[in-house]
Amino acid sequence: MDDFVLKLGQAIRELRTKKKLSQEKLALKANLHRTYIGAIERGEKIPTILTVHKIMLALEITEESLFRVTYQKLNHEYDENDD
Repeated sequence: MDDFVLKLGQAIRELRTKKKLSQEKLALKANLHRTYIGAIERGEKIPTILTVHKIMLALEITEESLFRVTYQKLNHEYDENDD
């Protein structure tokens, strides 16, 4: 599993929960299946750019905010491994 894909999924989950949306509600808003959202959040599926775009629209977030959270998660992990 690619580290970036895992952290992207974690970022989507974090942003979704901050918006107080269930996976099912996000899936409905993004016109995706609930199990697919779960698989993305767990890093089991690699979403296409179109799918990421649908998720961002459904969450009402920008690319910048999604990737900022993703890279913060990546950088935090690397910082912990530097010790």
